[in-house]
Amino acid sequence: MDPPPPKSWSIHTRPEIIQKYEILERVGSGAYSDVYRARRLSDGLIVALKEVHDYQSAFREIEALQVLQSSPNVVVLHDYFWREDEDAVLVLEFLRTDLASVIREAKKREDGGIGLGELKRWILQILSGVDACHRSMIVHRDLKPSNLLISDDGVLKLADFGQARILMESGYVPSGENPLNEADSIVQQPHGVTPETGSSYQESYRSPEREHGTSIGKEEYFRVLDEIKAKELEKETNIQDGDTSCQATCTTSDIDVDPFKGSYSYEAEDVGDDRQGGCLTSCVGTRWFRAPELIFGSTDYGLEVDLWSLGCIFAELFTLQPLFPGTADIDQLSRIINVLGNLTEEVWPGCVKLPDYKIISFSKVENPIGLEACLPNRLPEEISIVKRLVCYDPASRATAMELLQDKYFSEEPLPVPLSGLRVPLTKNGQDEEDSPGGWRDYNEMGSDSDFDDFGSVNVTTTNTGFSIRFS
Repeated sequence: MDPPPPKSWSIHTRPEIIQKYEILERVGSGAYSDVYRARRLSDGLIVALKEVHDYQSAFREIEALQVLQSSPNVVVLHDYFWREDEDAVLVLEFLRTDLASVIREAKKREDGGIGLGELKRWILQILSGVDACHRSMIVHRDLKPSNLLISDDGVLKLADFGQARILMESGYVPSGENPLNEADSIVQQPHGVTPETGSSYQESYRSPEREHGTSIGKEEYFRVLDEIKAKELEKETNIQDGDTSCQATCTTSDIDVDPFKGSYSYEAEDVGDDRQGGCLTSCVGTRWFRAPELIFGSTDYGLEVDLWSLGCIFAELFTLQPLFPGTADIDQLSRIINVLGNLTEEVWPGCVKLPDYKIISFSKVENPIGLEACLPNRLPEEISIVKRLVCYDPASRATAMELLQDKYFSEEPLPVPLSGLRVPLTKNGQDEEDSPGGWRDYNEMGSDSDFDDFGSVNVTTTNTGFSIRFS
């Protein structure tokens, strides 16, 4: 992919960047960012330069990566540049492939796909990265195979933190205290960067300690997580949430205003805009991996939305097929309900309080097929892991820390060493420059779903708008 012609605002003309980096080629482009492969002039290191066109997303990604900079399963932020009149440019380690490519390559093999020892190693690395995020109260909000990058030696790293949110300061003690107040929650400059001067985060990284607290340990992790789960339906957050965009993977984003709009790729199309403030946005993440509380419009959620995404990712690793490849939000809910059954107070106390719960309803599913049917020929332990994550009640989902201790990983065959992993040579979709998914995105995972499968549709006018019922 050739670089675009130089422009006055182009990365190619910014002296503070071209004095330190030789830009080799553009490897991805989207509505919210452009990504370039570059060489650091001081030592020849190949890096990724990510030019982010969205202020909020750039801030979120930089702050999250600074907090997680010591985590081995999170992509490394080497440096960044930020001027008041220019887009932010993040200097990230260059990783040529991702888990989506691992799945794609496994589907082509005749030996049955991904070996059990390999599966365990991939899953352990994913859990390690998510655990690091959740220990620091960072919710990623867009976990999917194409955002799990892989180094040449098999190290898997979480990437694309443009939608991530720090739910509270790491040293926050929930008992008797309120969530972050408005003064704490407004967008501030990431640590170490001043747009007015264009200074950048240089060679010496910050320690994991944050300004208002330190990274929490195991006991505090569970205590805070339990508090969040206990107050999931009652708490009111003052965290501001502005634009969200999926710029790190360079996917084209748009708001899905048409509930019947179809899509045939891993898409990050649902971009939230909460400029009026007050709470988190529900229009976040990629539909196939989006937790049901988000589809039902929740703006009061926590780390558990990532856990649902993990369950969908693990199921896809086991079967090499997406678990819920919905073509629109209604189709997504239909697929979930067909497997798990109807969402009721019995399976999730308080679900009726979800904003869109009474707007969209489905006829009762008498015999949901269950997750076992979606995971044919898989071990009971593997089915158990998915079931502990893919469940309606967020409070019932297993944490990454809990799953890291699961006996599945200590039983034969043991996880292979990194050297035993089969790593694809190139990133997924490298030759599909004009594909809608863009850099590191699935472009061929479609769906044969059709809304005719739902039967008749009844639309009823209500005091607050309308209700859609599928029979």
